[in-house]
Amino acid sequence: MTTDISRRKVLAMMGAVTAAGLLPVGFPAWAQQKAGLPLGGAKSFSFEGLISWARHLATQPYVAPVIAPELASILSEIDYDAFQDIRFDVEKSLWRNSAGAAPVAMFHRHQGARESVRLHMIENGEAREVLYDPSAFAYRGDIRSDDIPTDAGWAGFRVLYADDPARDWLAFMGSSYFRSAGPMNQYGLSARAVAIDTARADRREEFPRFTEFWLESLSGGGLRIYALLDGPSISGAVRIECDAPNDQDIVMNVSVHLFTRQAVARLGIAPLTSMFWFSETNRDEAADWRPEIHDSDGLALWTGSGERIWRPLDNSGHLRTSSFVDDNPRGFGLMQRDRQFASYEDDGVFYERRPDLWIEPVGDWGTGMVQLVEIPTDDEIFDNIVAYWTTDQEIPAGEEVQYDYRMHWMKAGMFGPAAVAGVVASRLGRAGMPGKARPKEGLKYAIDFEGGDLARYQTADGVVKPHITVRNAVVDNSYALRVVGTDRWRLVFDVYPDGVGPVDMRAFLAAGDKPLTETWIFQHRERDLG
Repeated sequence: MTTDISRRKVLAMMGAVTAAGLLPVGFPAWAQQKAGLPLGGAKSFSFEGLISWARHLATQPYVAPVIAPELASILSEIDYDAFQDIRFDVEKSLWRNSAGAAPVAMFHRHQGARESVRLHMIENGEAREVLYDPSAFAYRGDIRSDDIPTDAGWAGFRVLYADDPARDWLAFMGSSYFRSAGPMNQYGLSARAVAIDTARADRREEFPRFTEFWLESLSGGGLRIYALLDGPSISGAVRIECDAPNDQDIVMNVSVHLFTRQAVARLGIAPLTSMFWFSETNRDEAADWRPEIHDSDGLALWTGSGERIWRPLDNSGHLRTSSFVDDNPRGFGLMQRDRQFASYEDDGVFYERRPDLWIEPVGDWGTGMVQLVEIPTDDEIFDNIVAYWTTDQEIPAGEEVQYDYRMHWMKAGMFGPAAVAGVVASRLGRAGMPGKARPKEGLKYAIDFEGGDLARYQTADGVVKPHITVRNAVVDNSYALRVVGTDRWRLVFDVYPDGVGPVDMRAFLAAGDKPLTETWIFQHRERDLG
């Protein structure tokens, strides 16, 4: 797994690991071929049975995991650096020697993934537990093998490329988090099975966790993952069918069945977690030599009515939740539109390669909203952006909630109608005109669009026109033009707040009644531009 050296939190600890050993005799032939680790006895398995188990679990009191004090003390010493010195032997990976299968390697427990998880292999409807094997890890730093109990258990797993076991493309570790390196082989944002009470002033956010996994190899290098979810307020059964990676996207079909044991004030479906510190939008507030630092630079929406929306991310200095009400959304996602190395100048963590993650609902999601939560940050080590679907209505105890959706870990940056141009840059600066006295109030916005039918137009000629709507402000000096020597179009306008309330802005380009671009949405705030 390609890791981000500076981000030393749970998600950054999903790094590559490696060691050695032999499978004990006496196991079935398929197990000897497909597992380099000891396996338990065979038990029948089905997703319907897992759903029933999760339903029953929600009727019982929650039992929190208990970690022995001695082990807890050791785990607290396994920070990011110590974790990198503990290596898993990829030759012991599940399906390592099976043609056409994606090998699966294990994660060691550490200070960011303290609880163990149980792992199982599925073959012909039967599951066998993958038993913990201390010899699967080699310890090369201050932590020694003798420090770790022989029954310590696994922290999670990662899925390797069959033809290159030094690289992985999918990882599960910590709470219900998982993420993919995408088609450009660089980890960035993460997904979760569910979000509970995120950004609620009256409740603390809850992080239920995957306690058990069942893994089934699919033809063509894919993997089917089943997981049991459990937490104080909820239990659940999750199925994720992962297609083999390709050079455009990695597709996962997800089915989530949730059961509440306590009331949940805000249930977030298909939650995405990312990092945004600064970009060209808030470059004036940066304290770093690099031009931009972010895993994602915007939230993309494709509404049930067909409108395409782009909301640039912001780091405003205070917690902010934005809600986008919709009925049966066609999709939403956190995107990394800027793919230029020069925008980041970081040859260690390669922000320009971070994948986009698009959520495509399957079935009827009804009326609700996509919520975007932006948490202030002053460093790149914190995942401070969350997006999810919710109804924002309390879910009583004893309820069952079920959602299906498709995940696309992409590099394209756009999803939906190809005829619509996408936002590729959002910039701002002082309002007014060069060579003239600049006003003390107001800001100038410059939005670049690219793609779709917009590229057919060479000049505005009264055909391509700006459509700008603002609340509690006045717009001046607006115009649109094609950027010389490119296929991009630029929309420019000045905004002067009237001081009455928040300034919400919407802007797009159109030819007559035909929108040519996404709708750019942003909330104006005062900036210190010097």
